[in-house]
Amino acid sequence: MQRSEIAKAHAWALPGLRGLGKGEKAFCSWDEDVITMAVEASRDCMRGQDVNALARLCLASTSAPFADVQNATLVASALGAPRNVATSDQTASTRAGLSALSHACESGASQLLVAGEKRRTKLGSAQEMLFGDGAAALLLGSGDDLLAIYLGSESLSVPFVDHFRESNSDYEYAWEERWIRDEGVGKLVPEAVNALLRRLGKTAADVAHFGLAGGGPRADGFAAKKIGIADAAVLPDLRNNVGDTGAAHSLLLLTEALERAQPGDLIIIAAFAQGCEVIAFEMAAKGSDTGRRGLAGNLARRHQETAYMKMLSFSGEIEVEWGMRSETDQKTALTQQYRVADQTFEFVGGKCRDCDTIQFPRLPNCVNCGAFDTQSPAPLADEKAKVLTVTADWLMFSQSPPLYMGLSQFDNGARMLMEIVDVGPEGIDVGTPLEMTFRIKELDKMRGYRRYFWKARPIVSAAGE
Repeated sequence: MQRSEIAKAHAWALPGLRGLGKGEKAFCSWDEDVITMAVEASRDCMRGQDVNALARLCLASTSAPFADVQNATLVASALGAPRNVATSDQTASTRAGLSALSHACESGASQLLVAGEKRRTKLGSAQEMLFGDGAAALLLGSGDDLLAIYLGSESLSVPFVDHFRESNSDYEYAWEERWIRDEGVGKLVPEAVNALLRRLGKTAADVAHFGLAGGGPRADGFAAKKIGIADAAVLPDLRNNVGDTGAAHSLLLLTEALERAQPGDLIIIAAFAQGCEVIAFEMAAKGSDTGRRGLAGNLARRHQETAYMKMLSFSGEIEVEWGMRSETDQKTALTQQYRVADQTFEFVGGKCRDCDTIQFPRLPNCVNCGAFDTQSPAPLADEKAKVLTVTADWLMFSQSPPLYMGLSQFDNGARMLMEIVDVGPEGIDVGTPLEMTFRIKELDKMRGYRRYFWKARPIVSAAGE
């Protein structure tokens, strides 16, 4: 979303927002949230890796959709992780992502760490201009093929409250920017970073890449100057093209550093919130081509948007009158959801052992030869497909009209009627390559529940953006 469009919409009452109107911010579609973004980031991170080898998975966020369902468990299920994977949620601070990374590195355990954020903001607030939605994932382990080596971390916990949100509140409240910069960022961040550098036997001059999450715009350069870190070492803070992604921002900055760094480079990432968390890595080797999109690849594929009202509708800040077609009860039968969990969360179909036909959903009988009880698991989430038929439906209810439905012909032979999302204004044609994405299928607003499933989306190359 272009920030200039947000500022333009509020110019009648809040002309001062024009000063924050440069660049763009990332925002979720109506069927995306912290869980779906975490799955997306994790799948990219795990590309080429054995998900069955995962021992632990941690999700860090201050805006995860469930307060009393472990969000990390749903992420693990969508990834097809083994049932005995240890899952945990870390929350209650925007430094939760870096804190979780620090704890994981200190434990030495092999695990997947993912952080995501989709925070609500008041219309016309500075947060609406500055915040962005996003997620990042890191795979931690040991061995000879590491991308970066963990050197150490430092944690500073003080009751410096620069912003807060009560458990029953939708929006956060922020304090005065200059006080945060001078008394918080300018004193607490240098204290934590310098303590870590001393323990590592390093100096500020040794830092090749420095990133700071939290503290407001330009806080990273301000802190770097206080520490003595060179301006050239300060990473682009991603605020201009993504926005402040809260608990995920420190991991996004680390991802950015890993994509830029050369072997031997010292990377320092800090997160400012009720103190400061700092972590240090040494770049071990340049990453090989694993097919991961990473931060740069996903930014190159972004969809440009200027419709401010669409963003408000997607985020739930305004309610559109969708008509009687939207007046349906979306109650989820939790018994049935559990019974077919491998099909709905992991997207596992069935392959007939007699005729090799692949089908979804998995049924007792083969749809081709009629054989009974011959279905072996056939994962579809990573299978590529093409559009066989497609319809743009303006009559069926969709929170992002029109509703694109079509037959997806999978390369492995499966064929399935699916919803197709993230279609650009140019539409979609028969033969368009598709990939699968984990999304919200239905929102049960009456009971406060959401049901997830897999949808298809066009494969967009970076060169085509």
